[in-house]
Amino acid sequence: MIHPLFQRVQNEFFQRFGQAPAAIVRAPGRVNLIGEHTDYNDGFVLPMAIDRALWIALRPRDDWRVLVHSLEFSRPADFELGETQRGKGWPEYLRGMAWSLGQDGYSLAGFEGVMSSDIPVGAGLSSSAALEMATAKAFSLVGGWPFEPGKMAKAGQRAENQWVGANTGIMDQMISASGRAGHALLLDCRDLSTQHIPVPAGTAVVIMDTATRHSHTDSGYNERRGQCEAGARFFGVSHLRDVDLQIFQARGHGLADLPYRRARHVITEDQRVLEAGLAMTNGDAPQMGRLMNESHISMRDDFEITNDELNIMVRLAQAQPGCYGARMTGGGFGGCAVALVDQPAAEEFSMAVARAYEDETSLVPSIYICQASNGAEVVSG
Repeated sequence: MIHPLFQRVQNEFFQRFGQAPAAIVRAPGRVNLIGEHTDYNDGFVLPMAIDRALWIALRPRDDWRVLVHSLEFSRPADFELGETQRGKGWPEYLRGMAWSLGQDGYSLAGFEGVMSSDIPVGAGLSSSAALEMATAKAFSLVGGWPFEPGKMAKAGQRAENQWVGANTGIMDQMISASGRAGHALLLDCRDLSTQHIPVPAGTAVVIMDTATRHSHTDSGYNERRGQCEAGARFFGVSHLRDVDLQIFQARGHGLADLPYRRARHVITEDQRVLEAGLAMTNGDAPQMGRLMNESHISMRDDFEITNDELNIMVRLAQAQPGCYGARMTGGGFGGCAVALVDQPAAEEFSMAVARAYEDETSLVPSIYICQASNGAEVVSG
């Protein structure tokens, strides 16, 4: 079955340019199943590419211009390759990718196209990484060079950090570049080695947006990062990833209470990610759910990055029939929770959680039932 957004960008391209596009590319958003605030501690994460994506229908140009019309934004991305002038808004992700790929010596050529996305912006599902990776895929096609996921992810992170000005890790770009249908991605944030892990058969991943955002996320993030660095110094290592549970239990009592709890979250979370990879490989959805529940408790009590609404959402999800486990996902202080649910129960689960959450908080949540999808790819028909 042809995806509605494939049809939409194809039709819009024909209307604007009078012919069919030369290619259509897509790159997905993502949700992190487990492994929060472990990335900057050189640890492990387990994200999954979701079946919501950004699509670009395109054709090459014979000059240095990039012109992309968005069906969600009124202003197009319109710039010359090699420009160093920075602006604001969504076109900067395309400009930033062009700049970053140029930094790596890739041969760039102009293209024009139409893009559309069904990834909600601002929900913590990495719409920006999807735009970066779809753009990289487009440049690889018109430039005639191979799309190598690890290299493209690094280029995307550089664009986000140094061009757009967002201090993100590399997880989002890695999973958008290299996802595989039916699988999550076990990523080692130290050496960027990856392992595709099958999502247990007969399950669905449900993302639950609490409709809350925290204005002080950056300060809270930087504060946690500093506390983790202090913990690493206490143990005489570069990152908390190098402290195993036995060493922590033997020596951690020398830390003050706050850095002790911050370090305990990171060290136990790394362990949970590795156990989650094993549970999913074995098709053990109940064990994966238990690890997700434990992760939420750790983020709530030790790392203190949840809020009331996240805790309510997770509690309501865990109480529903067919739910194996649920946890907050993302940076914290608001945003989304994620649940692993028995596939036949997913629709009823979603409606029940939405009703109960609105009754308790007077907020209207957004609920997304997701399956694991491929990373950035060229799509035909």
